[in-house]
Amino acid sequence: MKIQTNQIPEFVQYVSSTLEDAGFSAYLVGGCVRDLLIGRQPGDYDITTSALPEDMIKLFPKTVYENVFGTVLVVNEDEAGLTLIKGEVAQPVGVEVTPFRKEGKYTDRRHPDNVVFSKDINEDLSRRDFTINALAYRIQTDELVDLYDGKKDLESKIIRTVGTPDERLTEDPLRLMRAVRFAAQLGFAIESGTMNSVTKNADLLKHISVERIREEFVKIINSGSPAGGIEMLRRFNLLEHVIPELLDGVSCHQGGAHKYDVYEHLLHAVQHAADKKFSFEIRLAALFHDIGKPKTKRAPVPKGSADSKKISGPRVSSPDAEIILKPAAPGKPTFYGHEVVGARMAKKIMERMKFSGSEIDLVTKFVRYHMFFSDTDVITLSPVRRMIVNVGVDHIWELMQIRECDRVGMAKDEAPYRLRKYHAMIDQALRDPISPKQLKIDGVYLIKDLGIKPGPRMGWILHALLEEVIEDPIKNTVEYLSNRVRDLEKLNDADLKVLGLAGKEKVGDQEEEEIKELHKKHNVKK
Repeated sequence: MKIQTNQIPEFVQYVSSTLEDAGFSAYLVGGCVRDLLIGRQPGDYDITTSALPEDMIKLFPKTVYENVFGTVLVVNEDEAGLTLIKGEVAQPVGVEVTPFRKEGKYTDRRHPDNVVFSKDINEDLSRRDFTINALAYRIQTDELVDLYDGKKDLESKIIRTVGTPDERLTEDPLRLMRAVRFAAQLGFAIESGTMNSVTKNADLLKHISVERIREEFVKIINSGSPAGGIEMLRRFNLLEHVIPELLDGVSCHQGGAHKYDVYEHLLHAVQHAADKKFSFEIRLAALFHDIGKPKTKRAPVPKGSADSKKISGPRVSSPDAEIILKPAAPGKPTFYGHEVVGARMAKKIMERMKFSGSEIDLVTKFVRYHMFFSDTDVITLSPVRRMIVNVGVDHIWELMQIRECDRVGMAKDEAPYRLRKYHAMIDQALRDPISPKQLKIDGVYLIKDLGIKPGPRMGWILHALLEEVIEDPIKNTVEYLSNRVRDLEKLNDADLKVLGLAGKEKVGDQEEEEIKELHKKHNVKK
């Protein structure tokens, strides 16, 4: 486990060497060192140095300094705004450089009461949160500074605090979530002392702003193990301060085809989304898609009882319609309207966490319409088209991904026949249909510009024109079609009808061939 200099972008090396050449010491620090040691691509690079902010500003052509912590952003541009350093690999647009510092107490549980610049790298590392983040690397001397056995914890895949867990975690309670986030991102375990301290101090998370909590939550969902991260939040008593609504799904058994309770089902669904590298919105919708089930659950009734034949129950208002929560069928519970209730809950959760309006709208829409699936042997294209309108053409395939996550969350196959059939129907509904609508002239044009009277003859004319255009698309011009209409209008009803029906039949044959190809593509029968 050793850092190779050629792994480090040229611009980062330039910033470090510029500081060193000016007589200051400079170290890569924190997460970038951790990631370089384990062969993970760093998301960004931070440098800590013995230089003060005013020293850094003098050394580099373009910097930004707008904080009280001494952090200077060194921008990868010269004074003219041109890129300063180009390399074979992607270069960061900037590197944050901060003086060595030591900190006072965290009275507000977020920021240190005072920041004192230091000349000692050891003092700087002592204030870091976890041992794996308390690593510093000096490029010029190939020196790794590891005061707290961070490298050993990396090798053992352990998350451990620097110093006493209670002291380190209570300084800034967001570190409670950061411990979980790093475990989810890296696939590490949390050391027992640190884990016990996280659990004991979980209530301190209520002092942290929702924006900071959201940032860590997003990183957990976008990690390789969101299900493990959510479960750790639950076990460490943190979930009640993040999304307490998920806790209602614990031990909310579903019966029927469902192997897991609602909570476990949602974890399996979001994990499948992560395994397939689906987008953040799909992952979140997978986590929320059945969140309304506990509130809509109706207990099973005995077989043959009078209640099993009734249709009654409390009503839940919804934006779409009033939902009647019927009694469950004998032997298993039901969750009527859970998608509408769940969409409302998802919206409220995301608003509380201050997600963007576009994220809220999309995830809410996915939760609302995730129950589109029905018997493909009887479903027609009409409801498929309506679903496309509901979620939008750009998102219909994402809705199918959520359905896939839902199915895998039930411990079922990823792409069963019925799901493939639905894919084929969506393809069919999305394709540009072969119809008179494709012609450069339409019925309105025939009436207003050519004086054709509405009636059967107009339909025959349009289908006759379409047959010609199918054979020779070049003919699909206003000029050609207008002249052709005048010729067709001279025919008697019988002859015109023959041409029109022949065109309609040809269109049907061509549609049939295209549909066959779609079914073949998705390996389904007609």
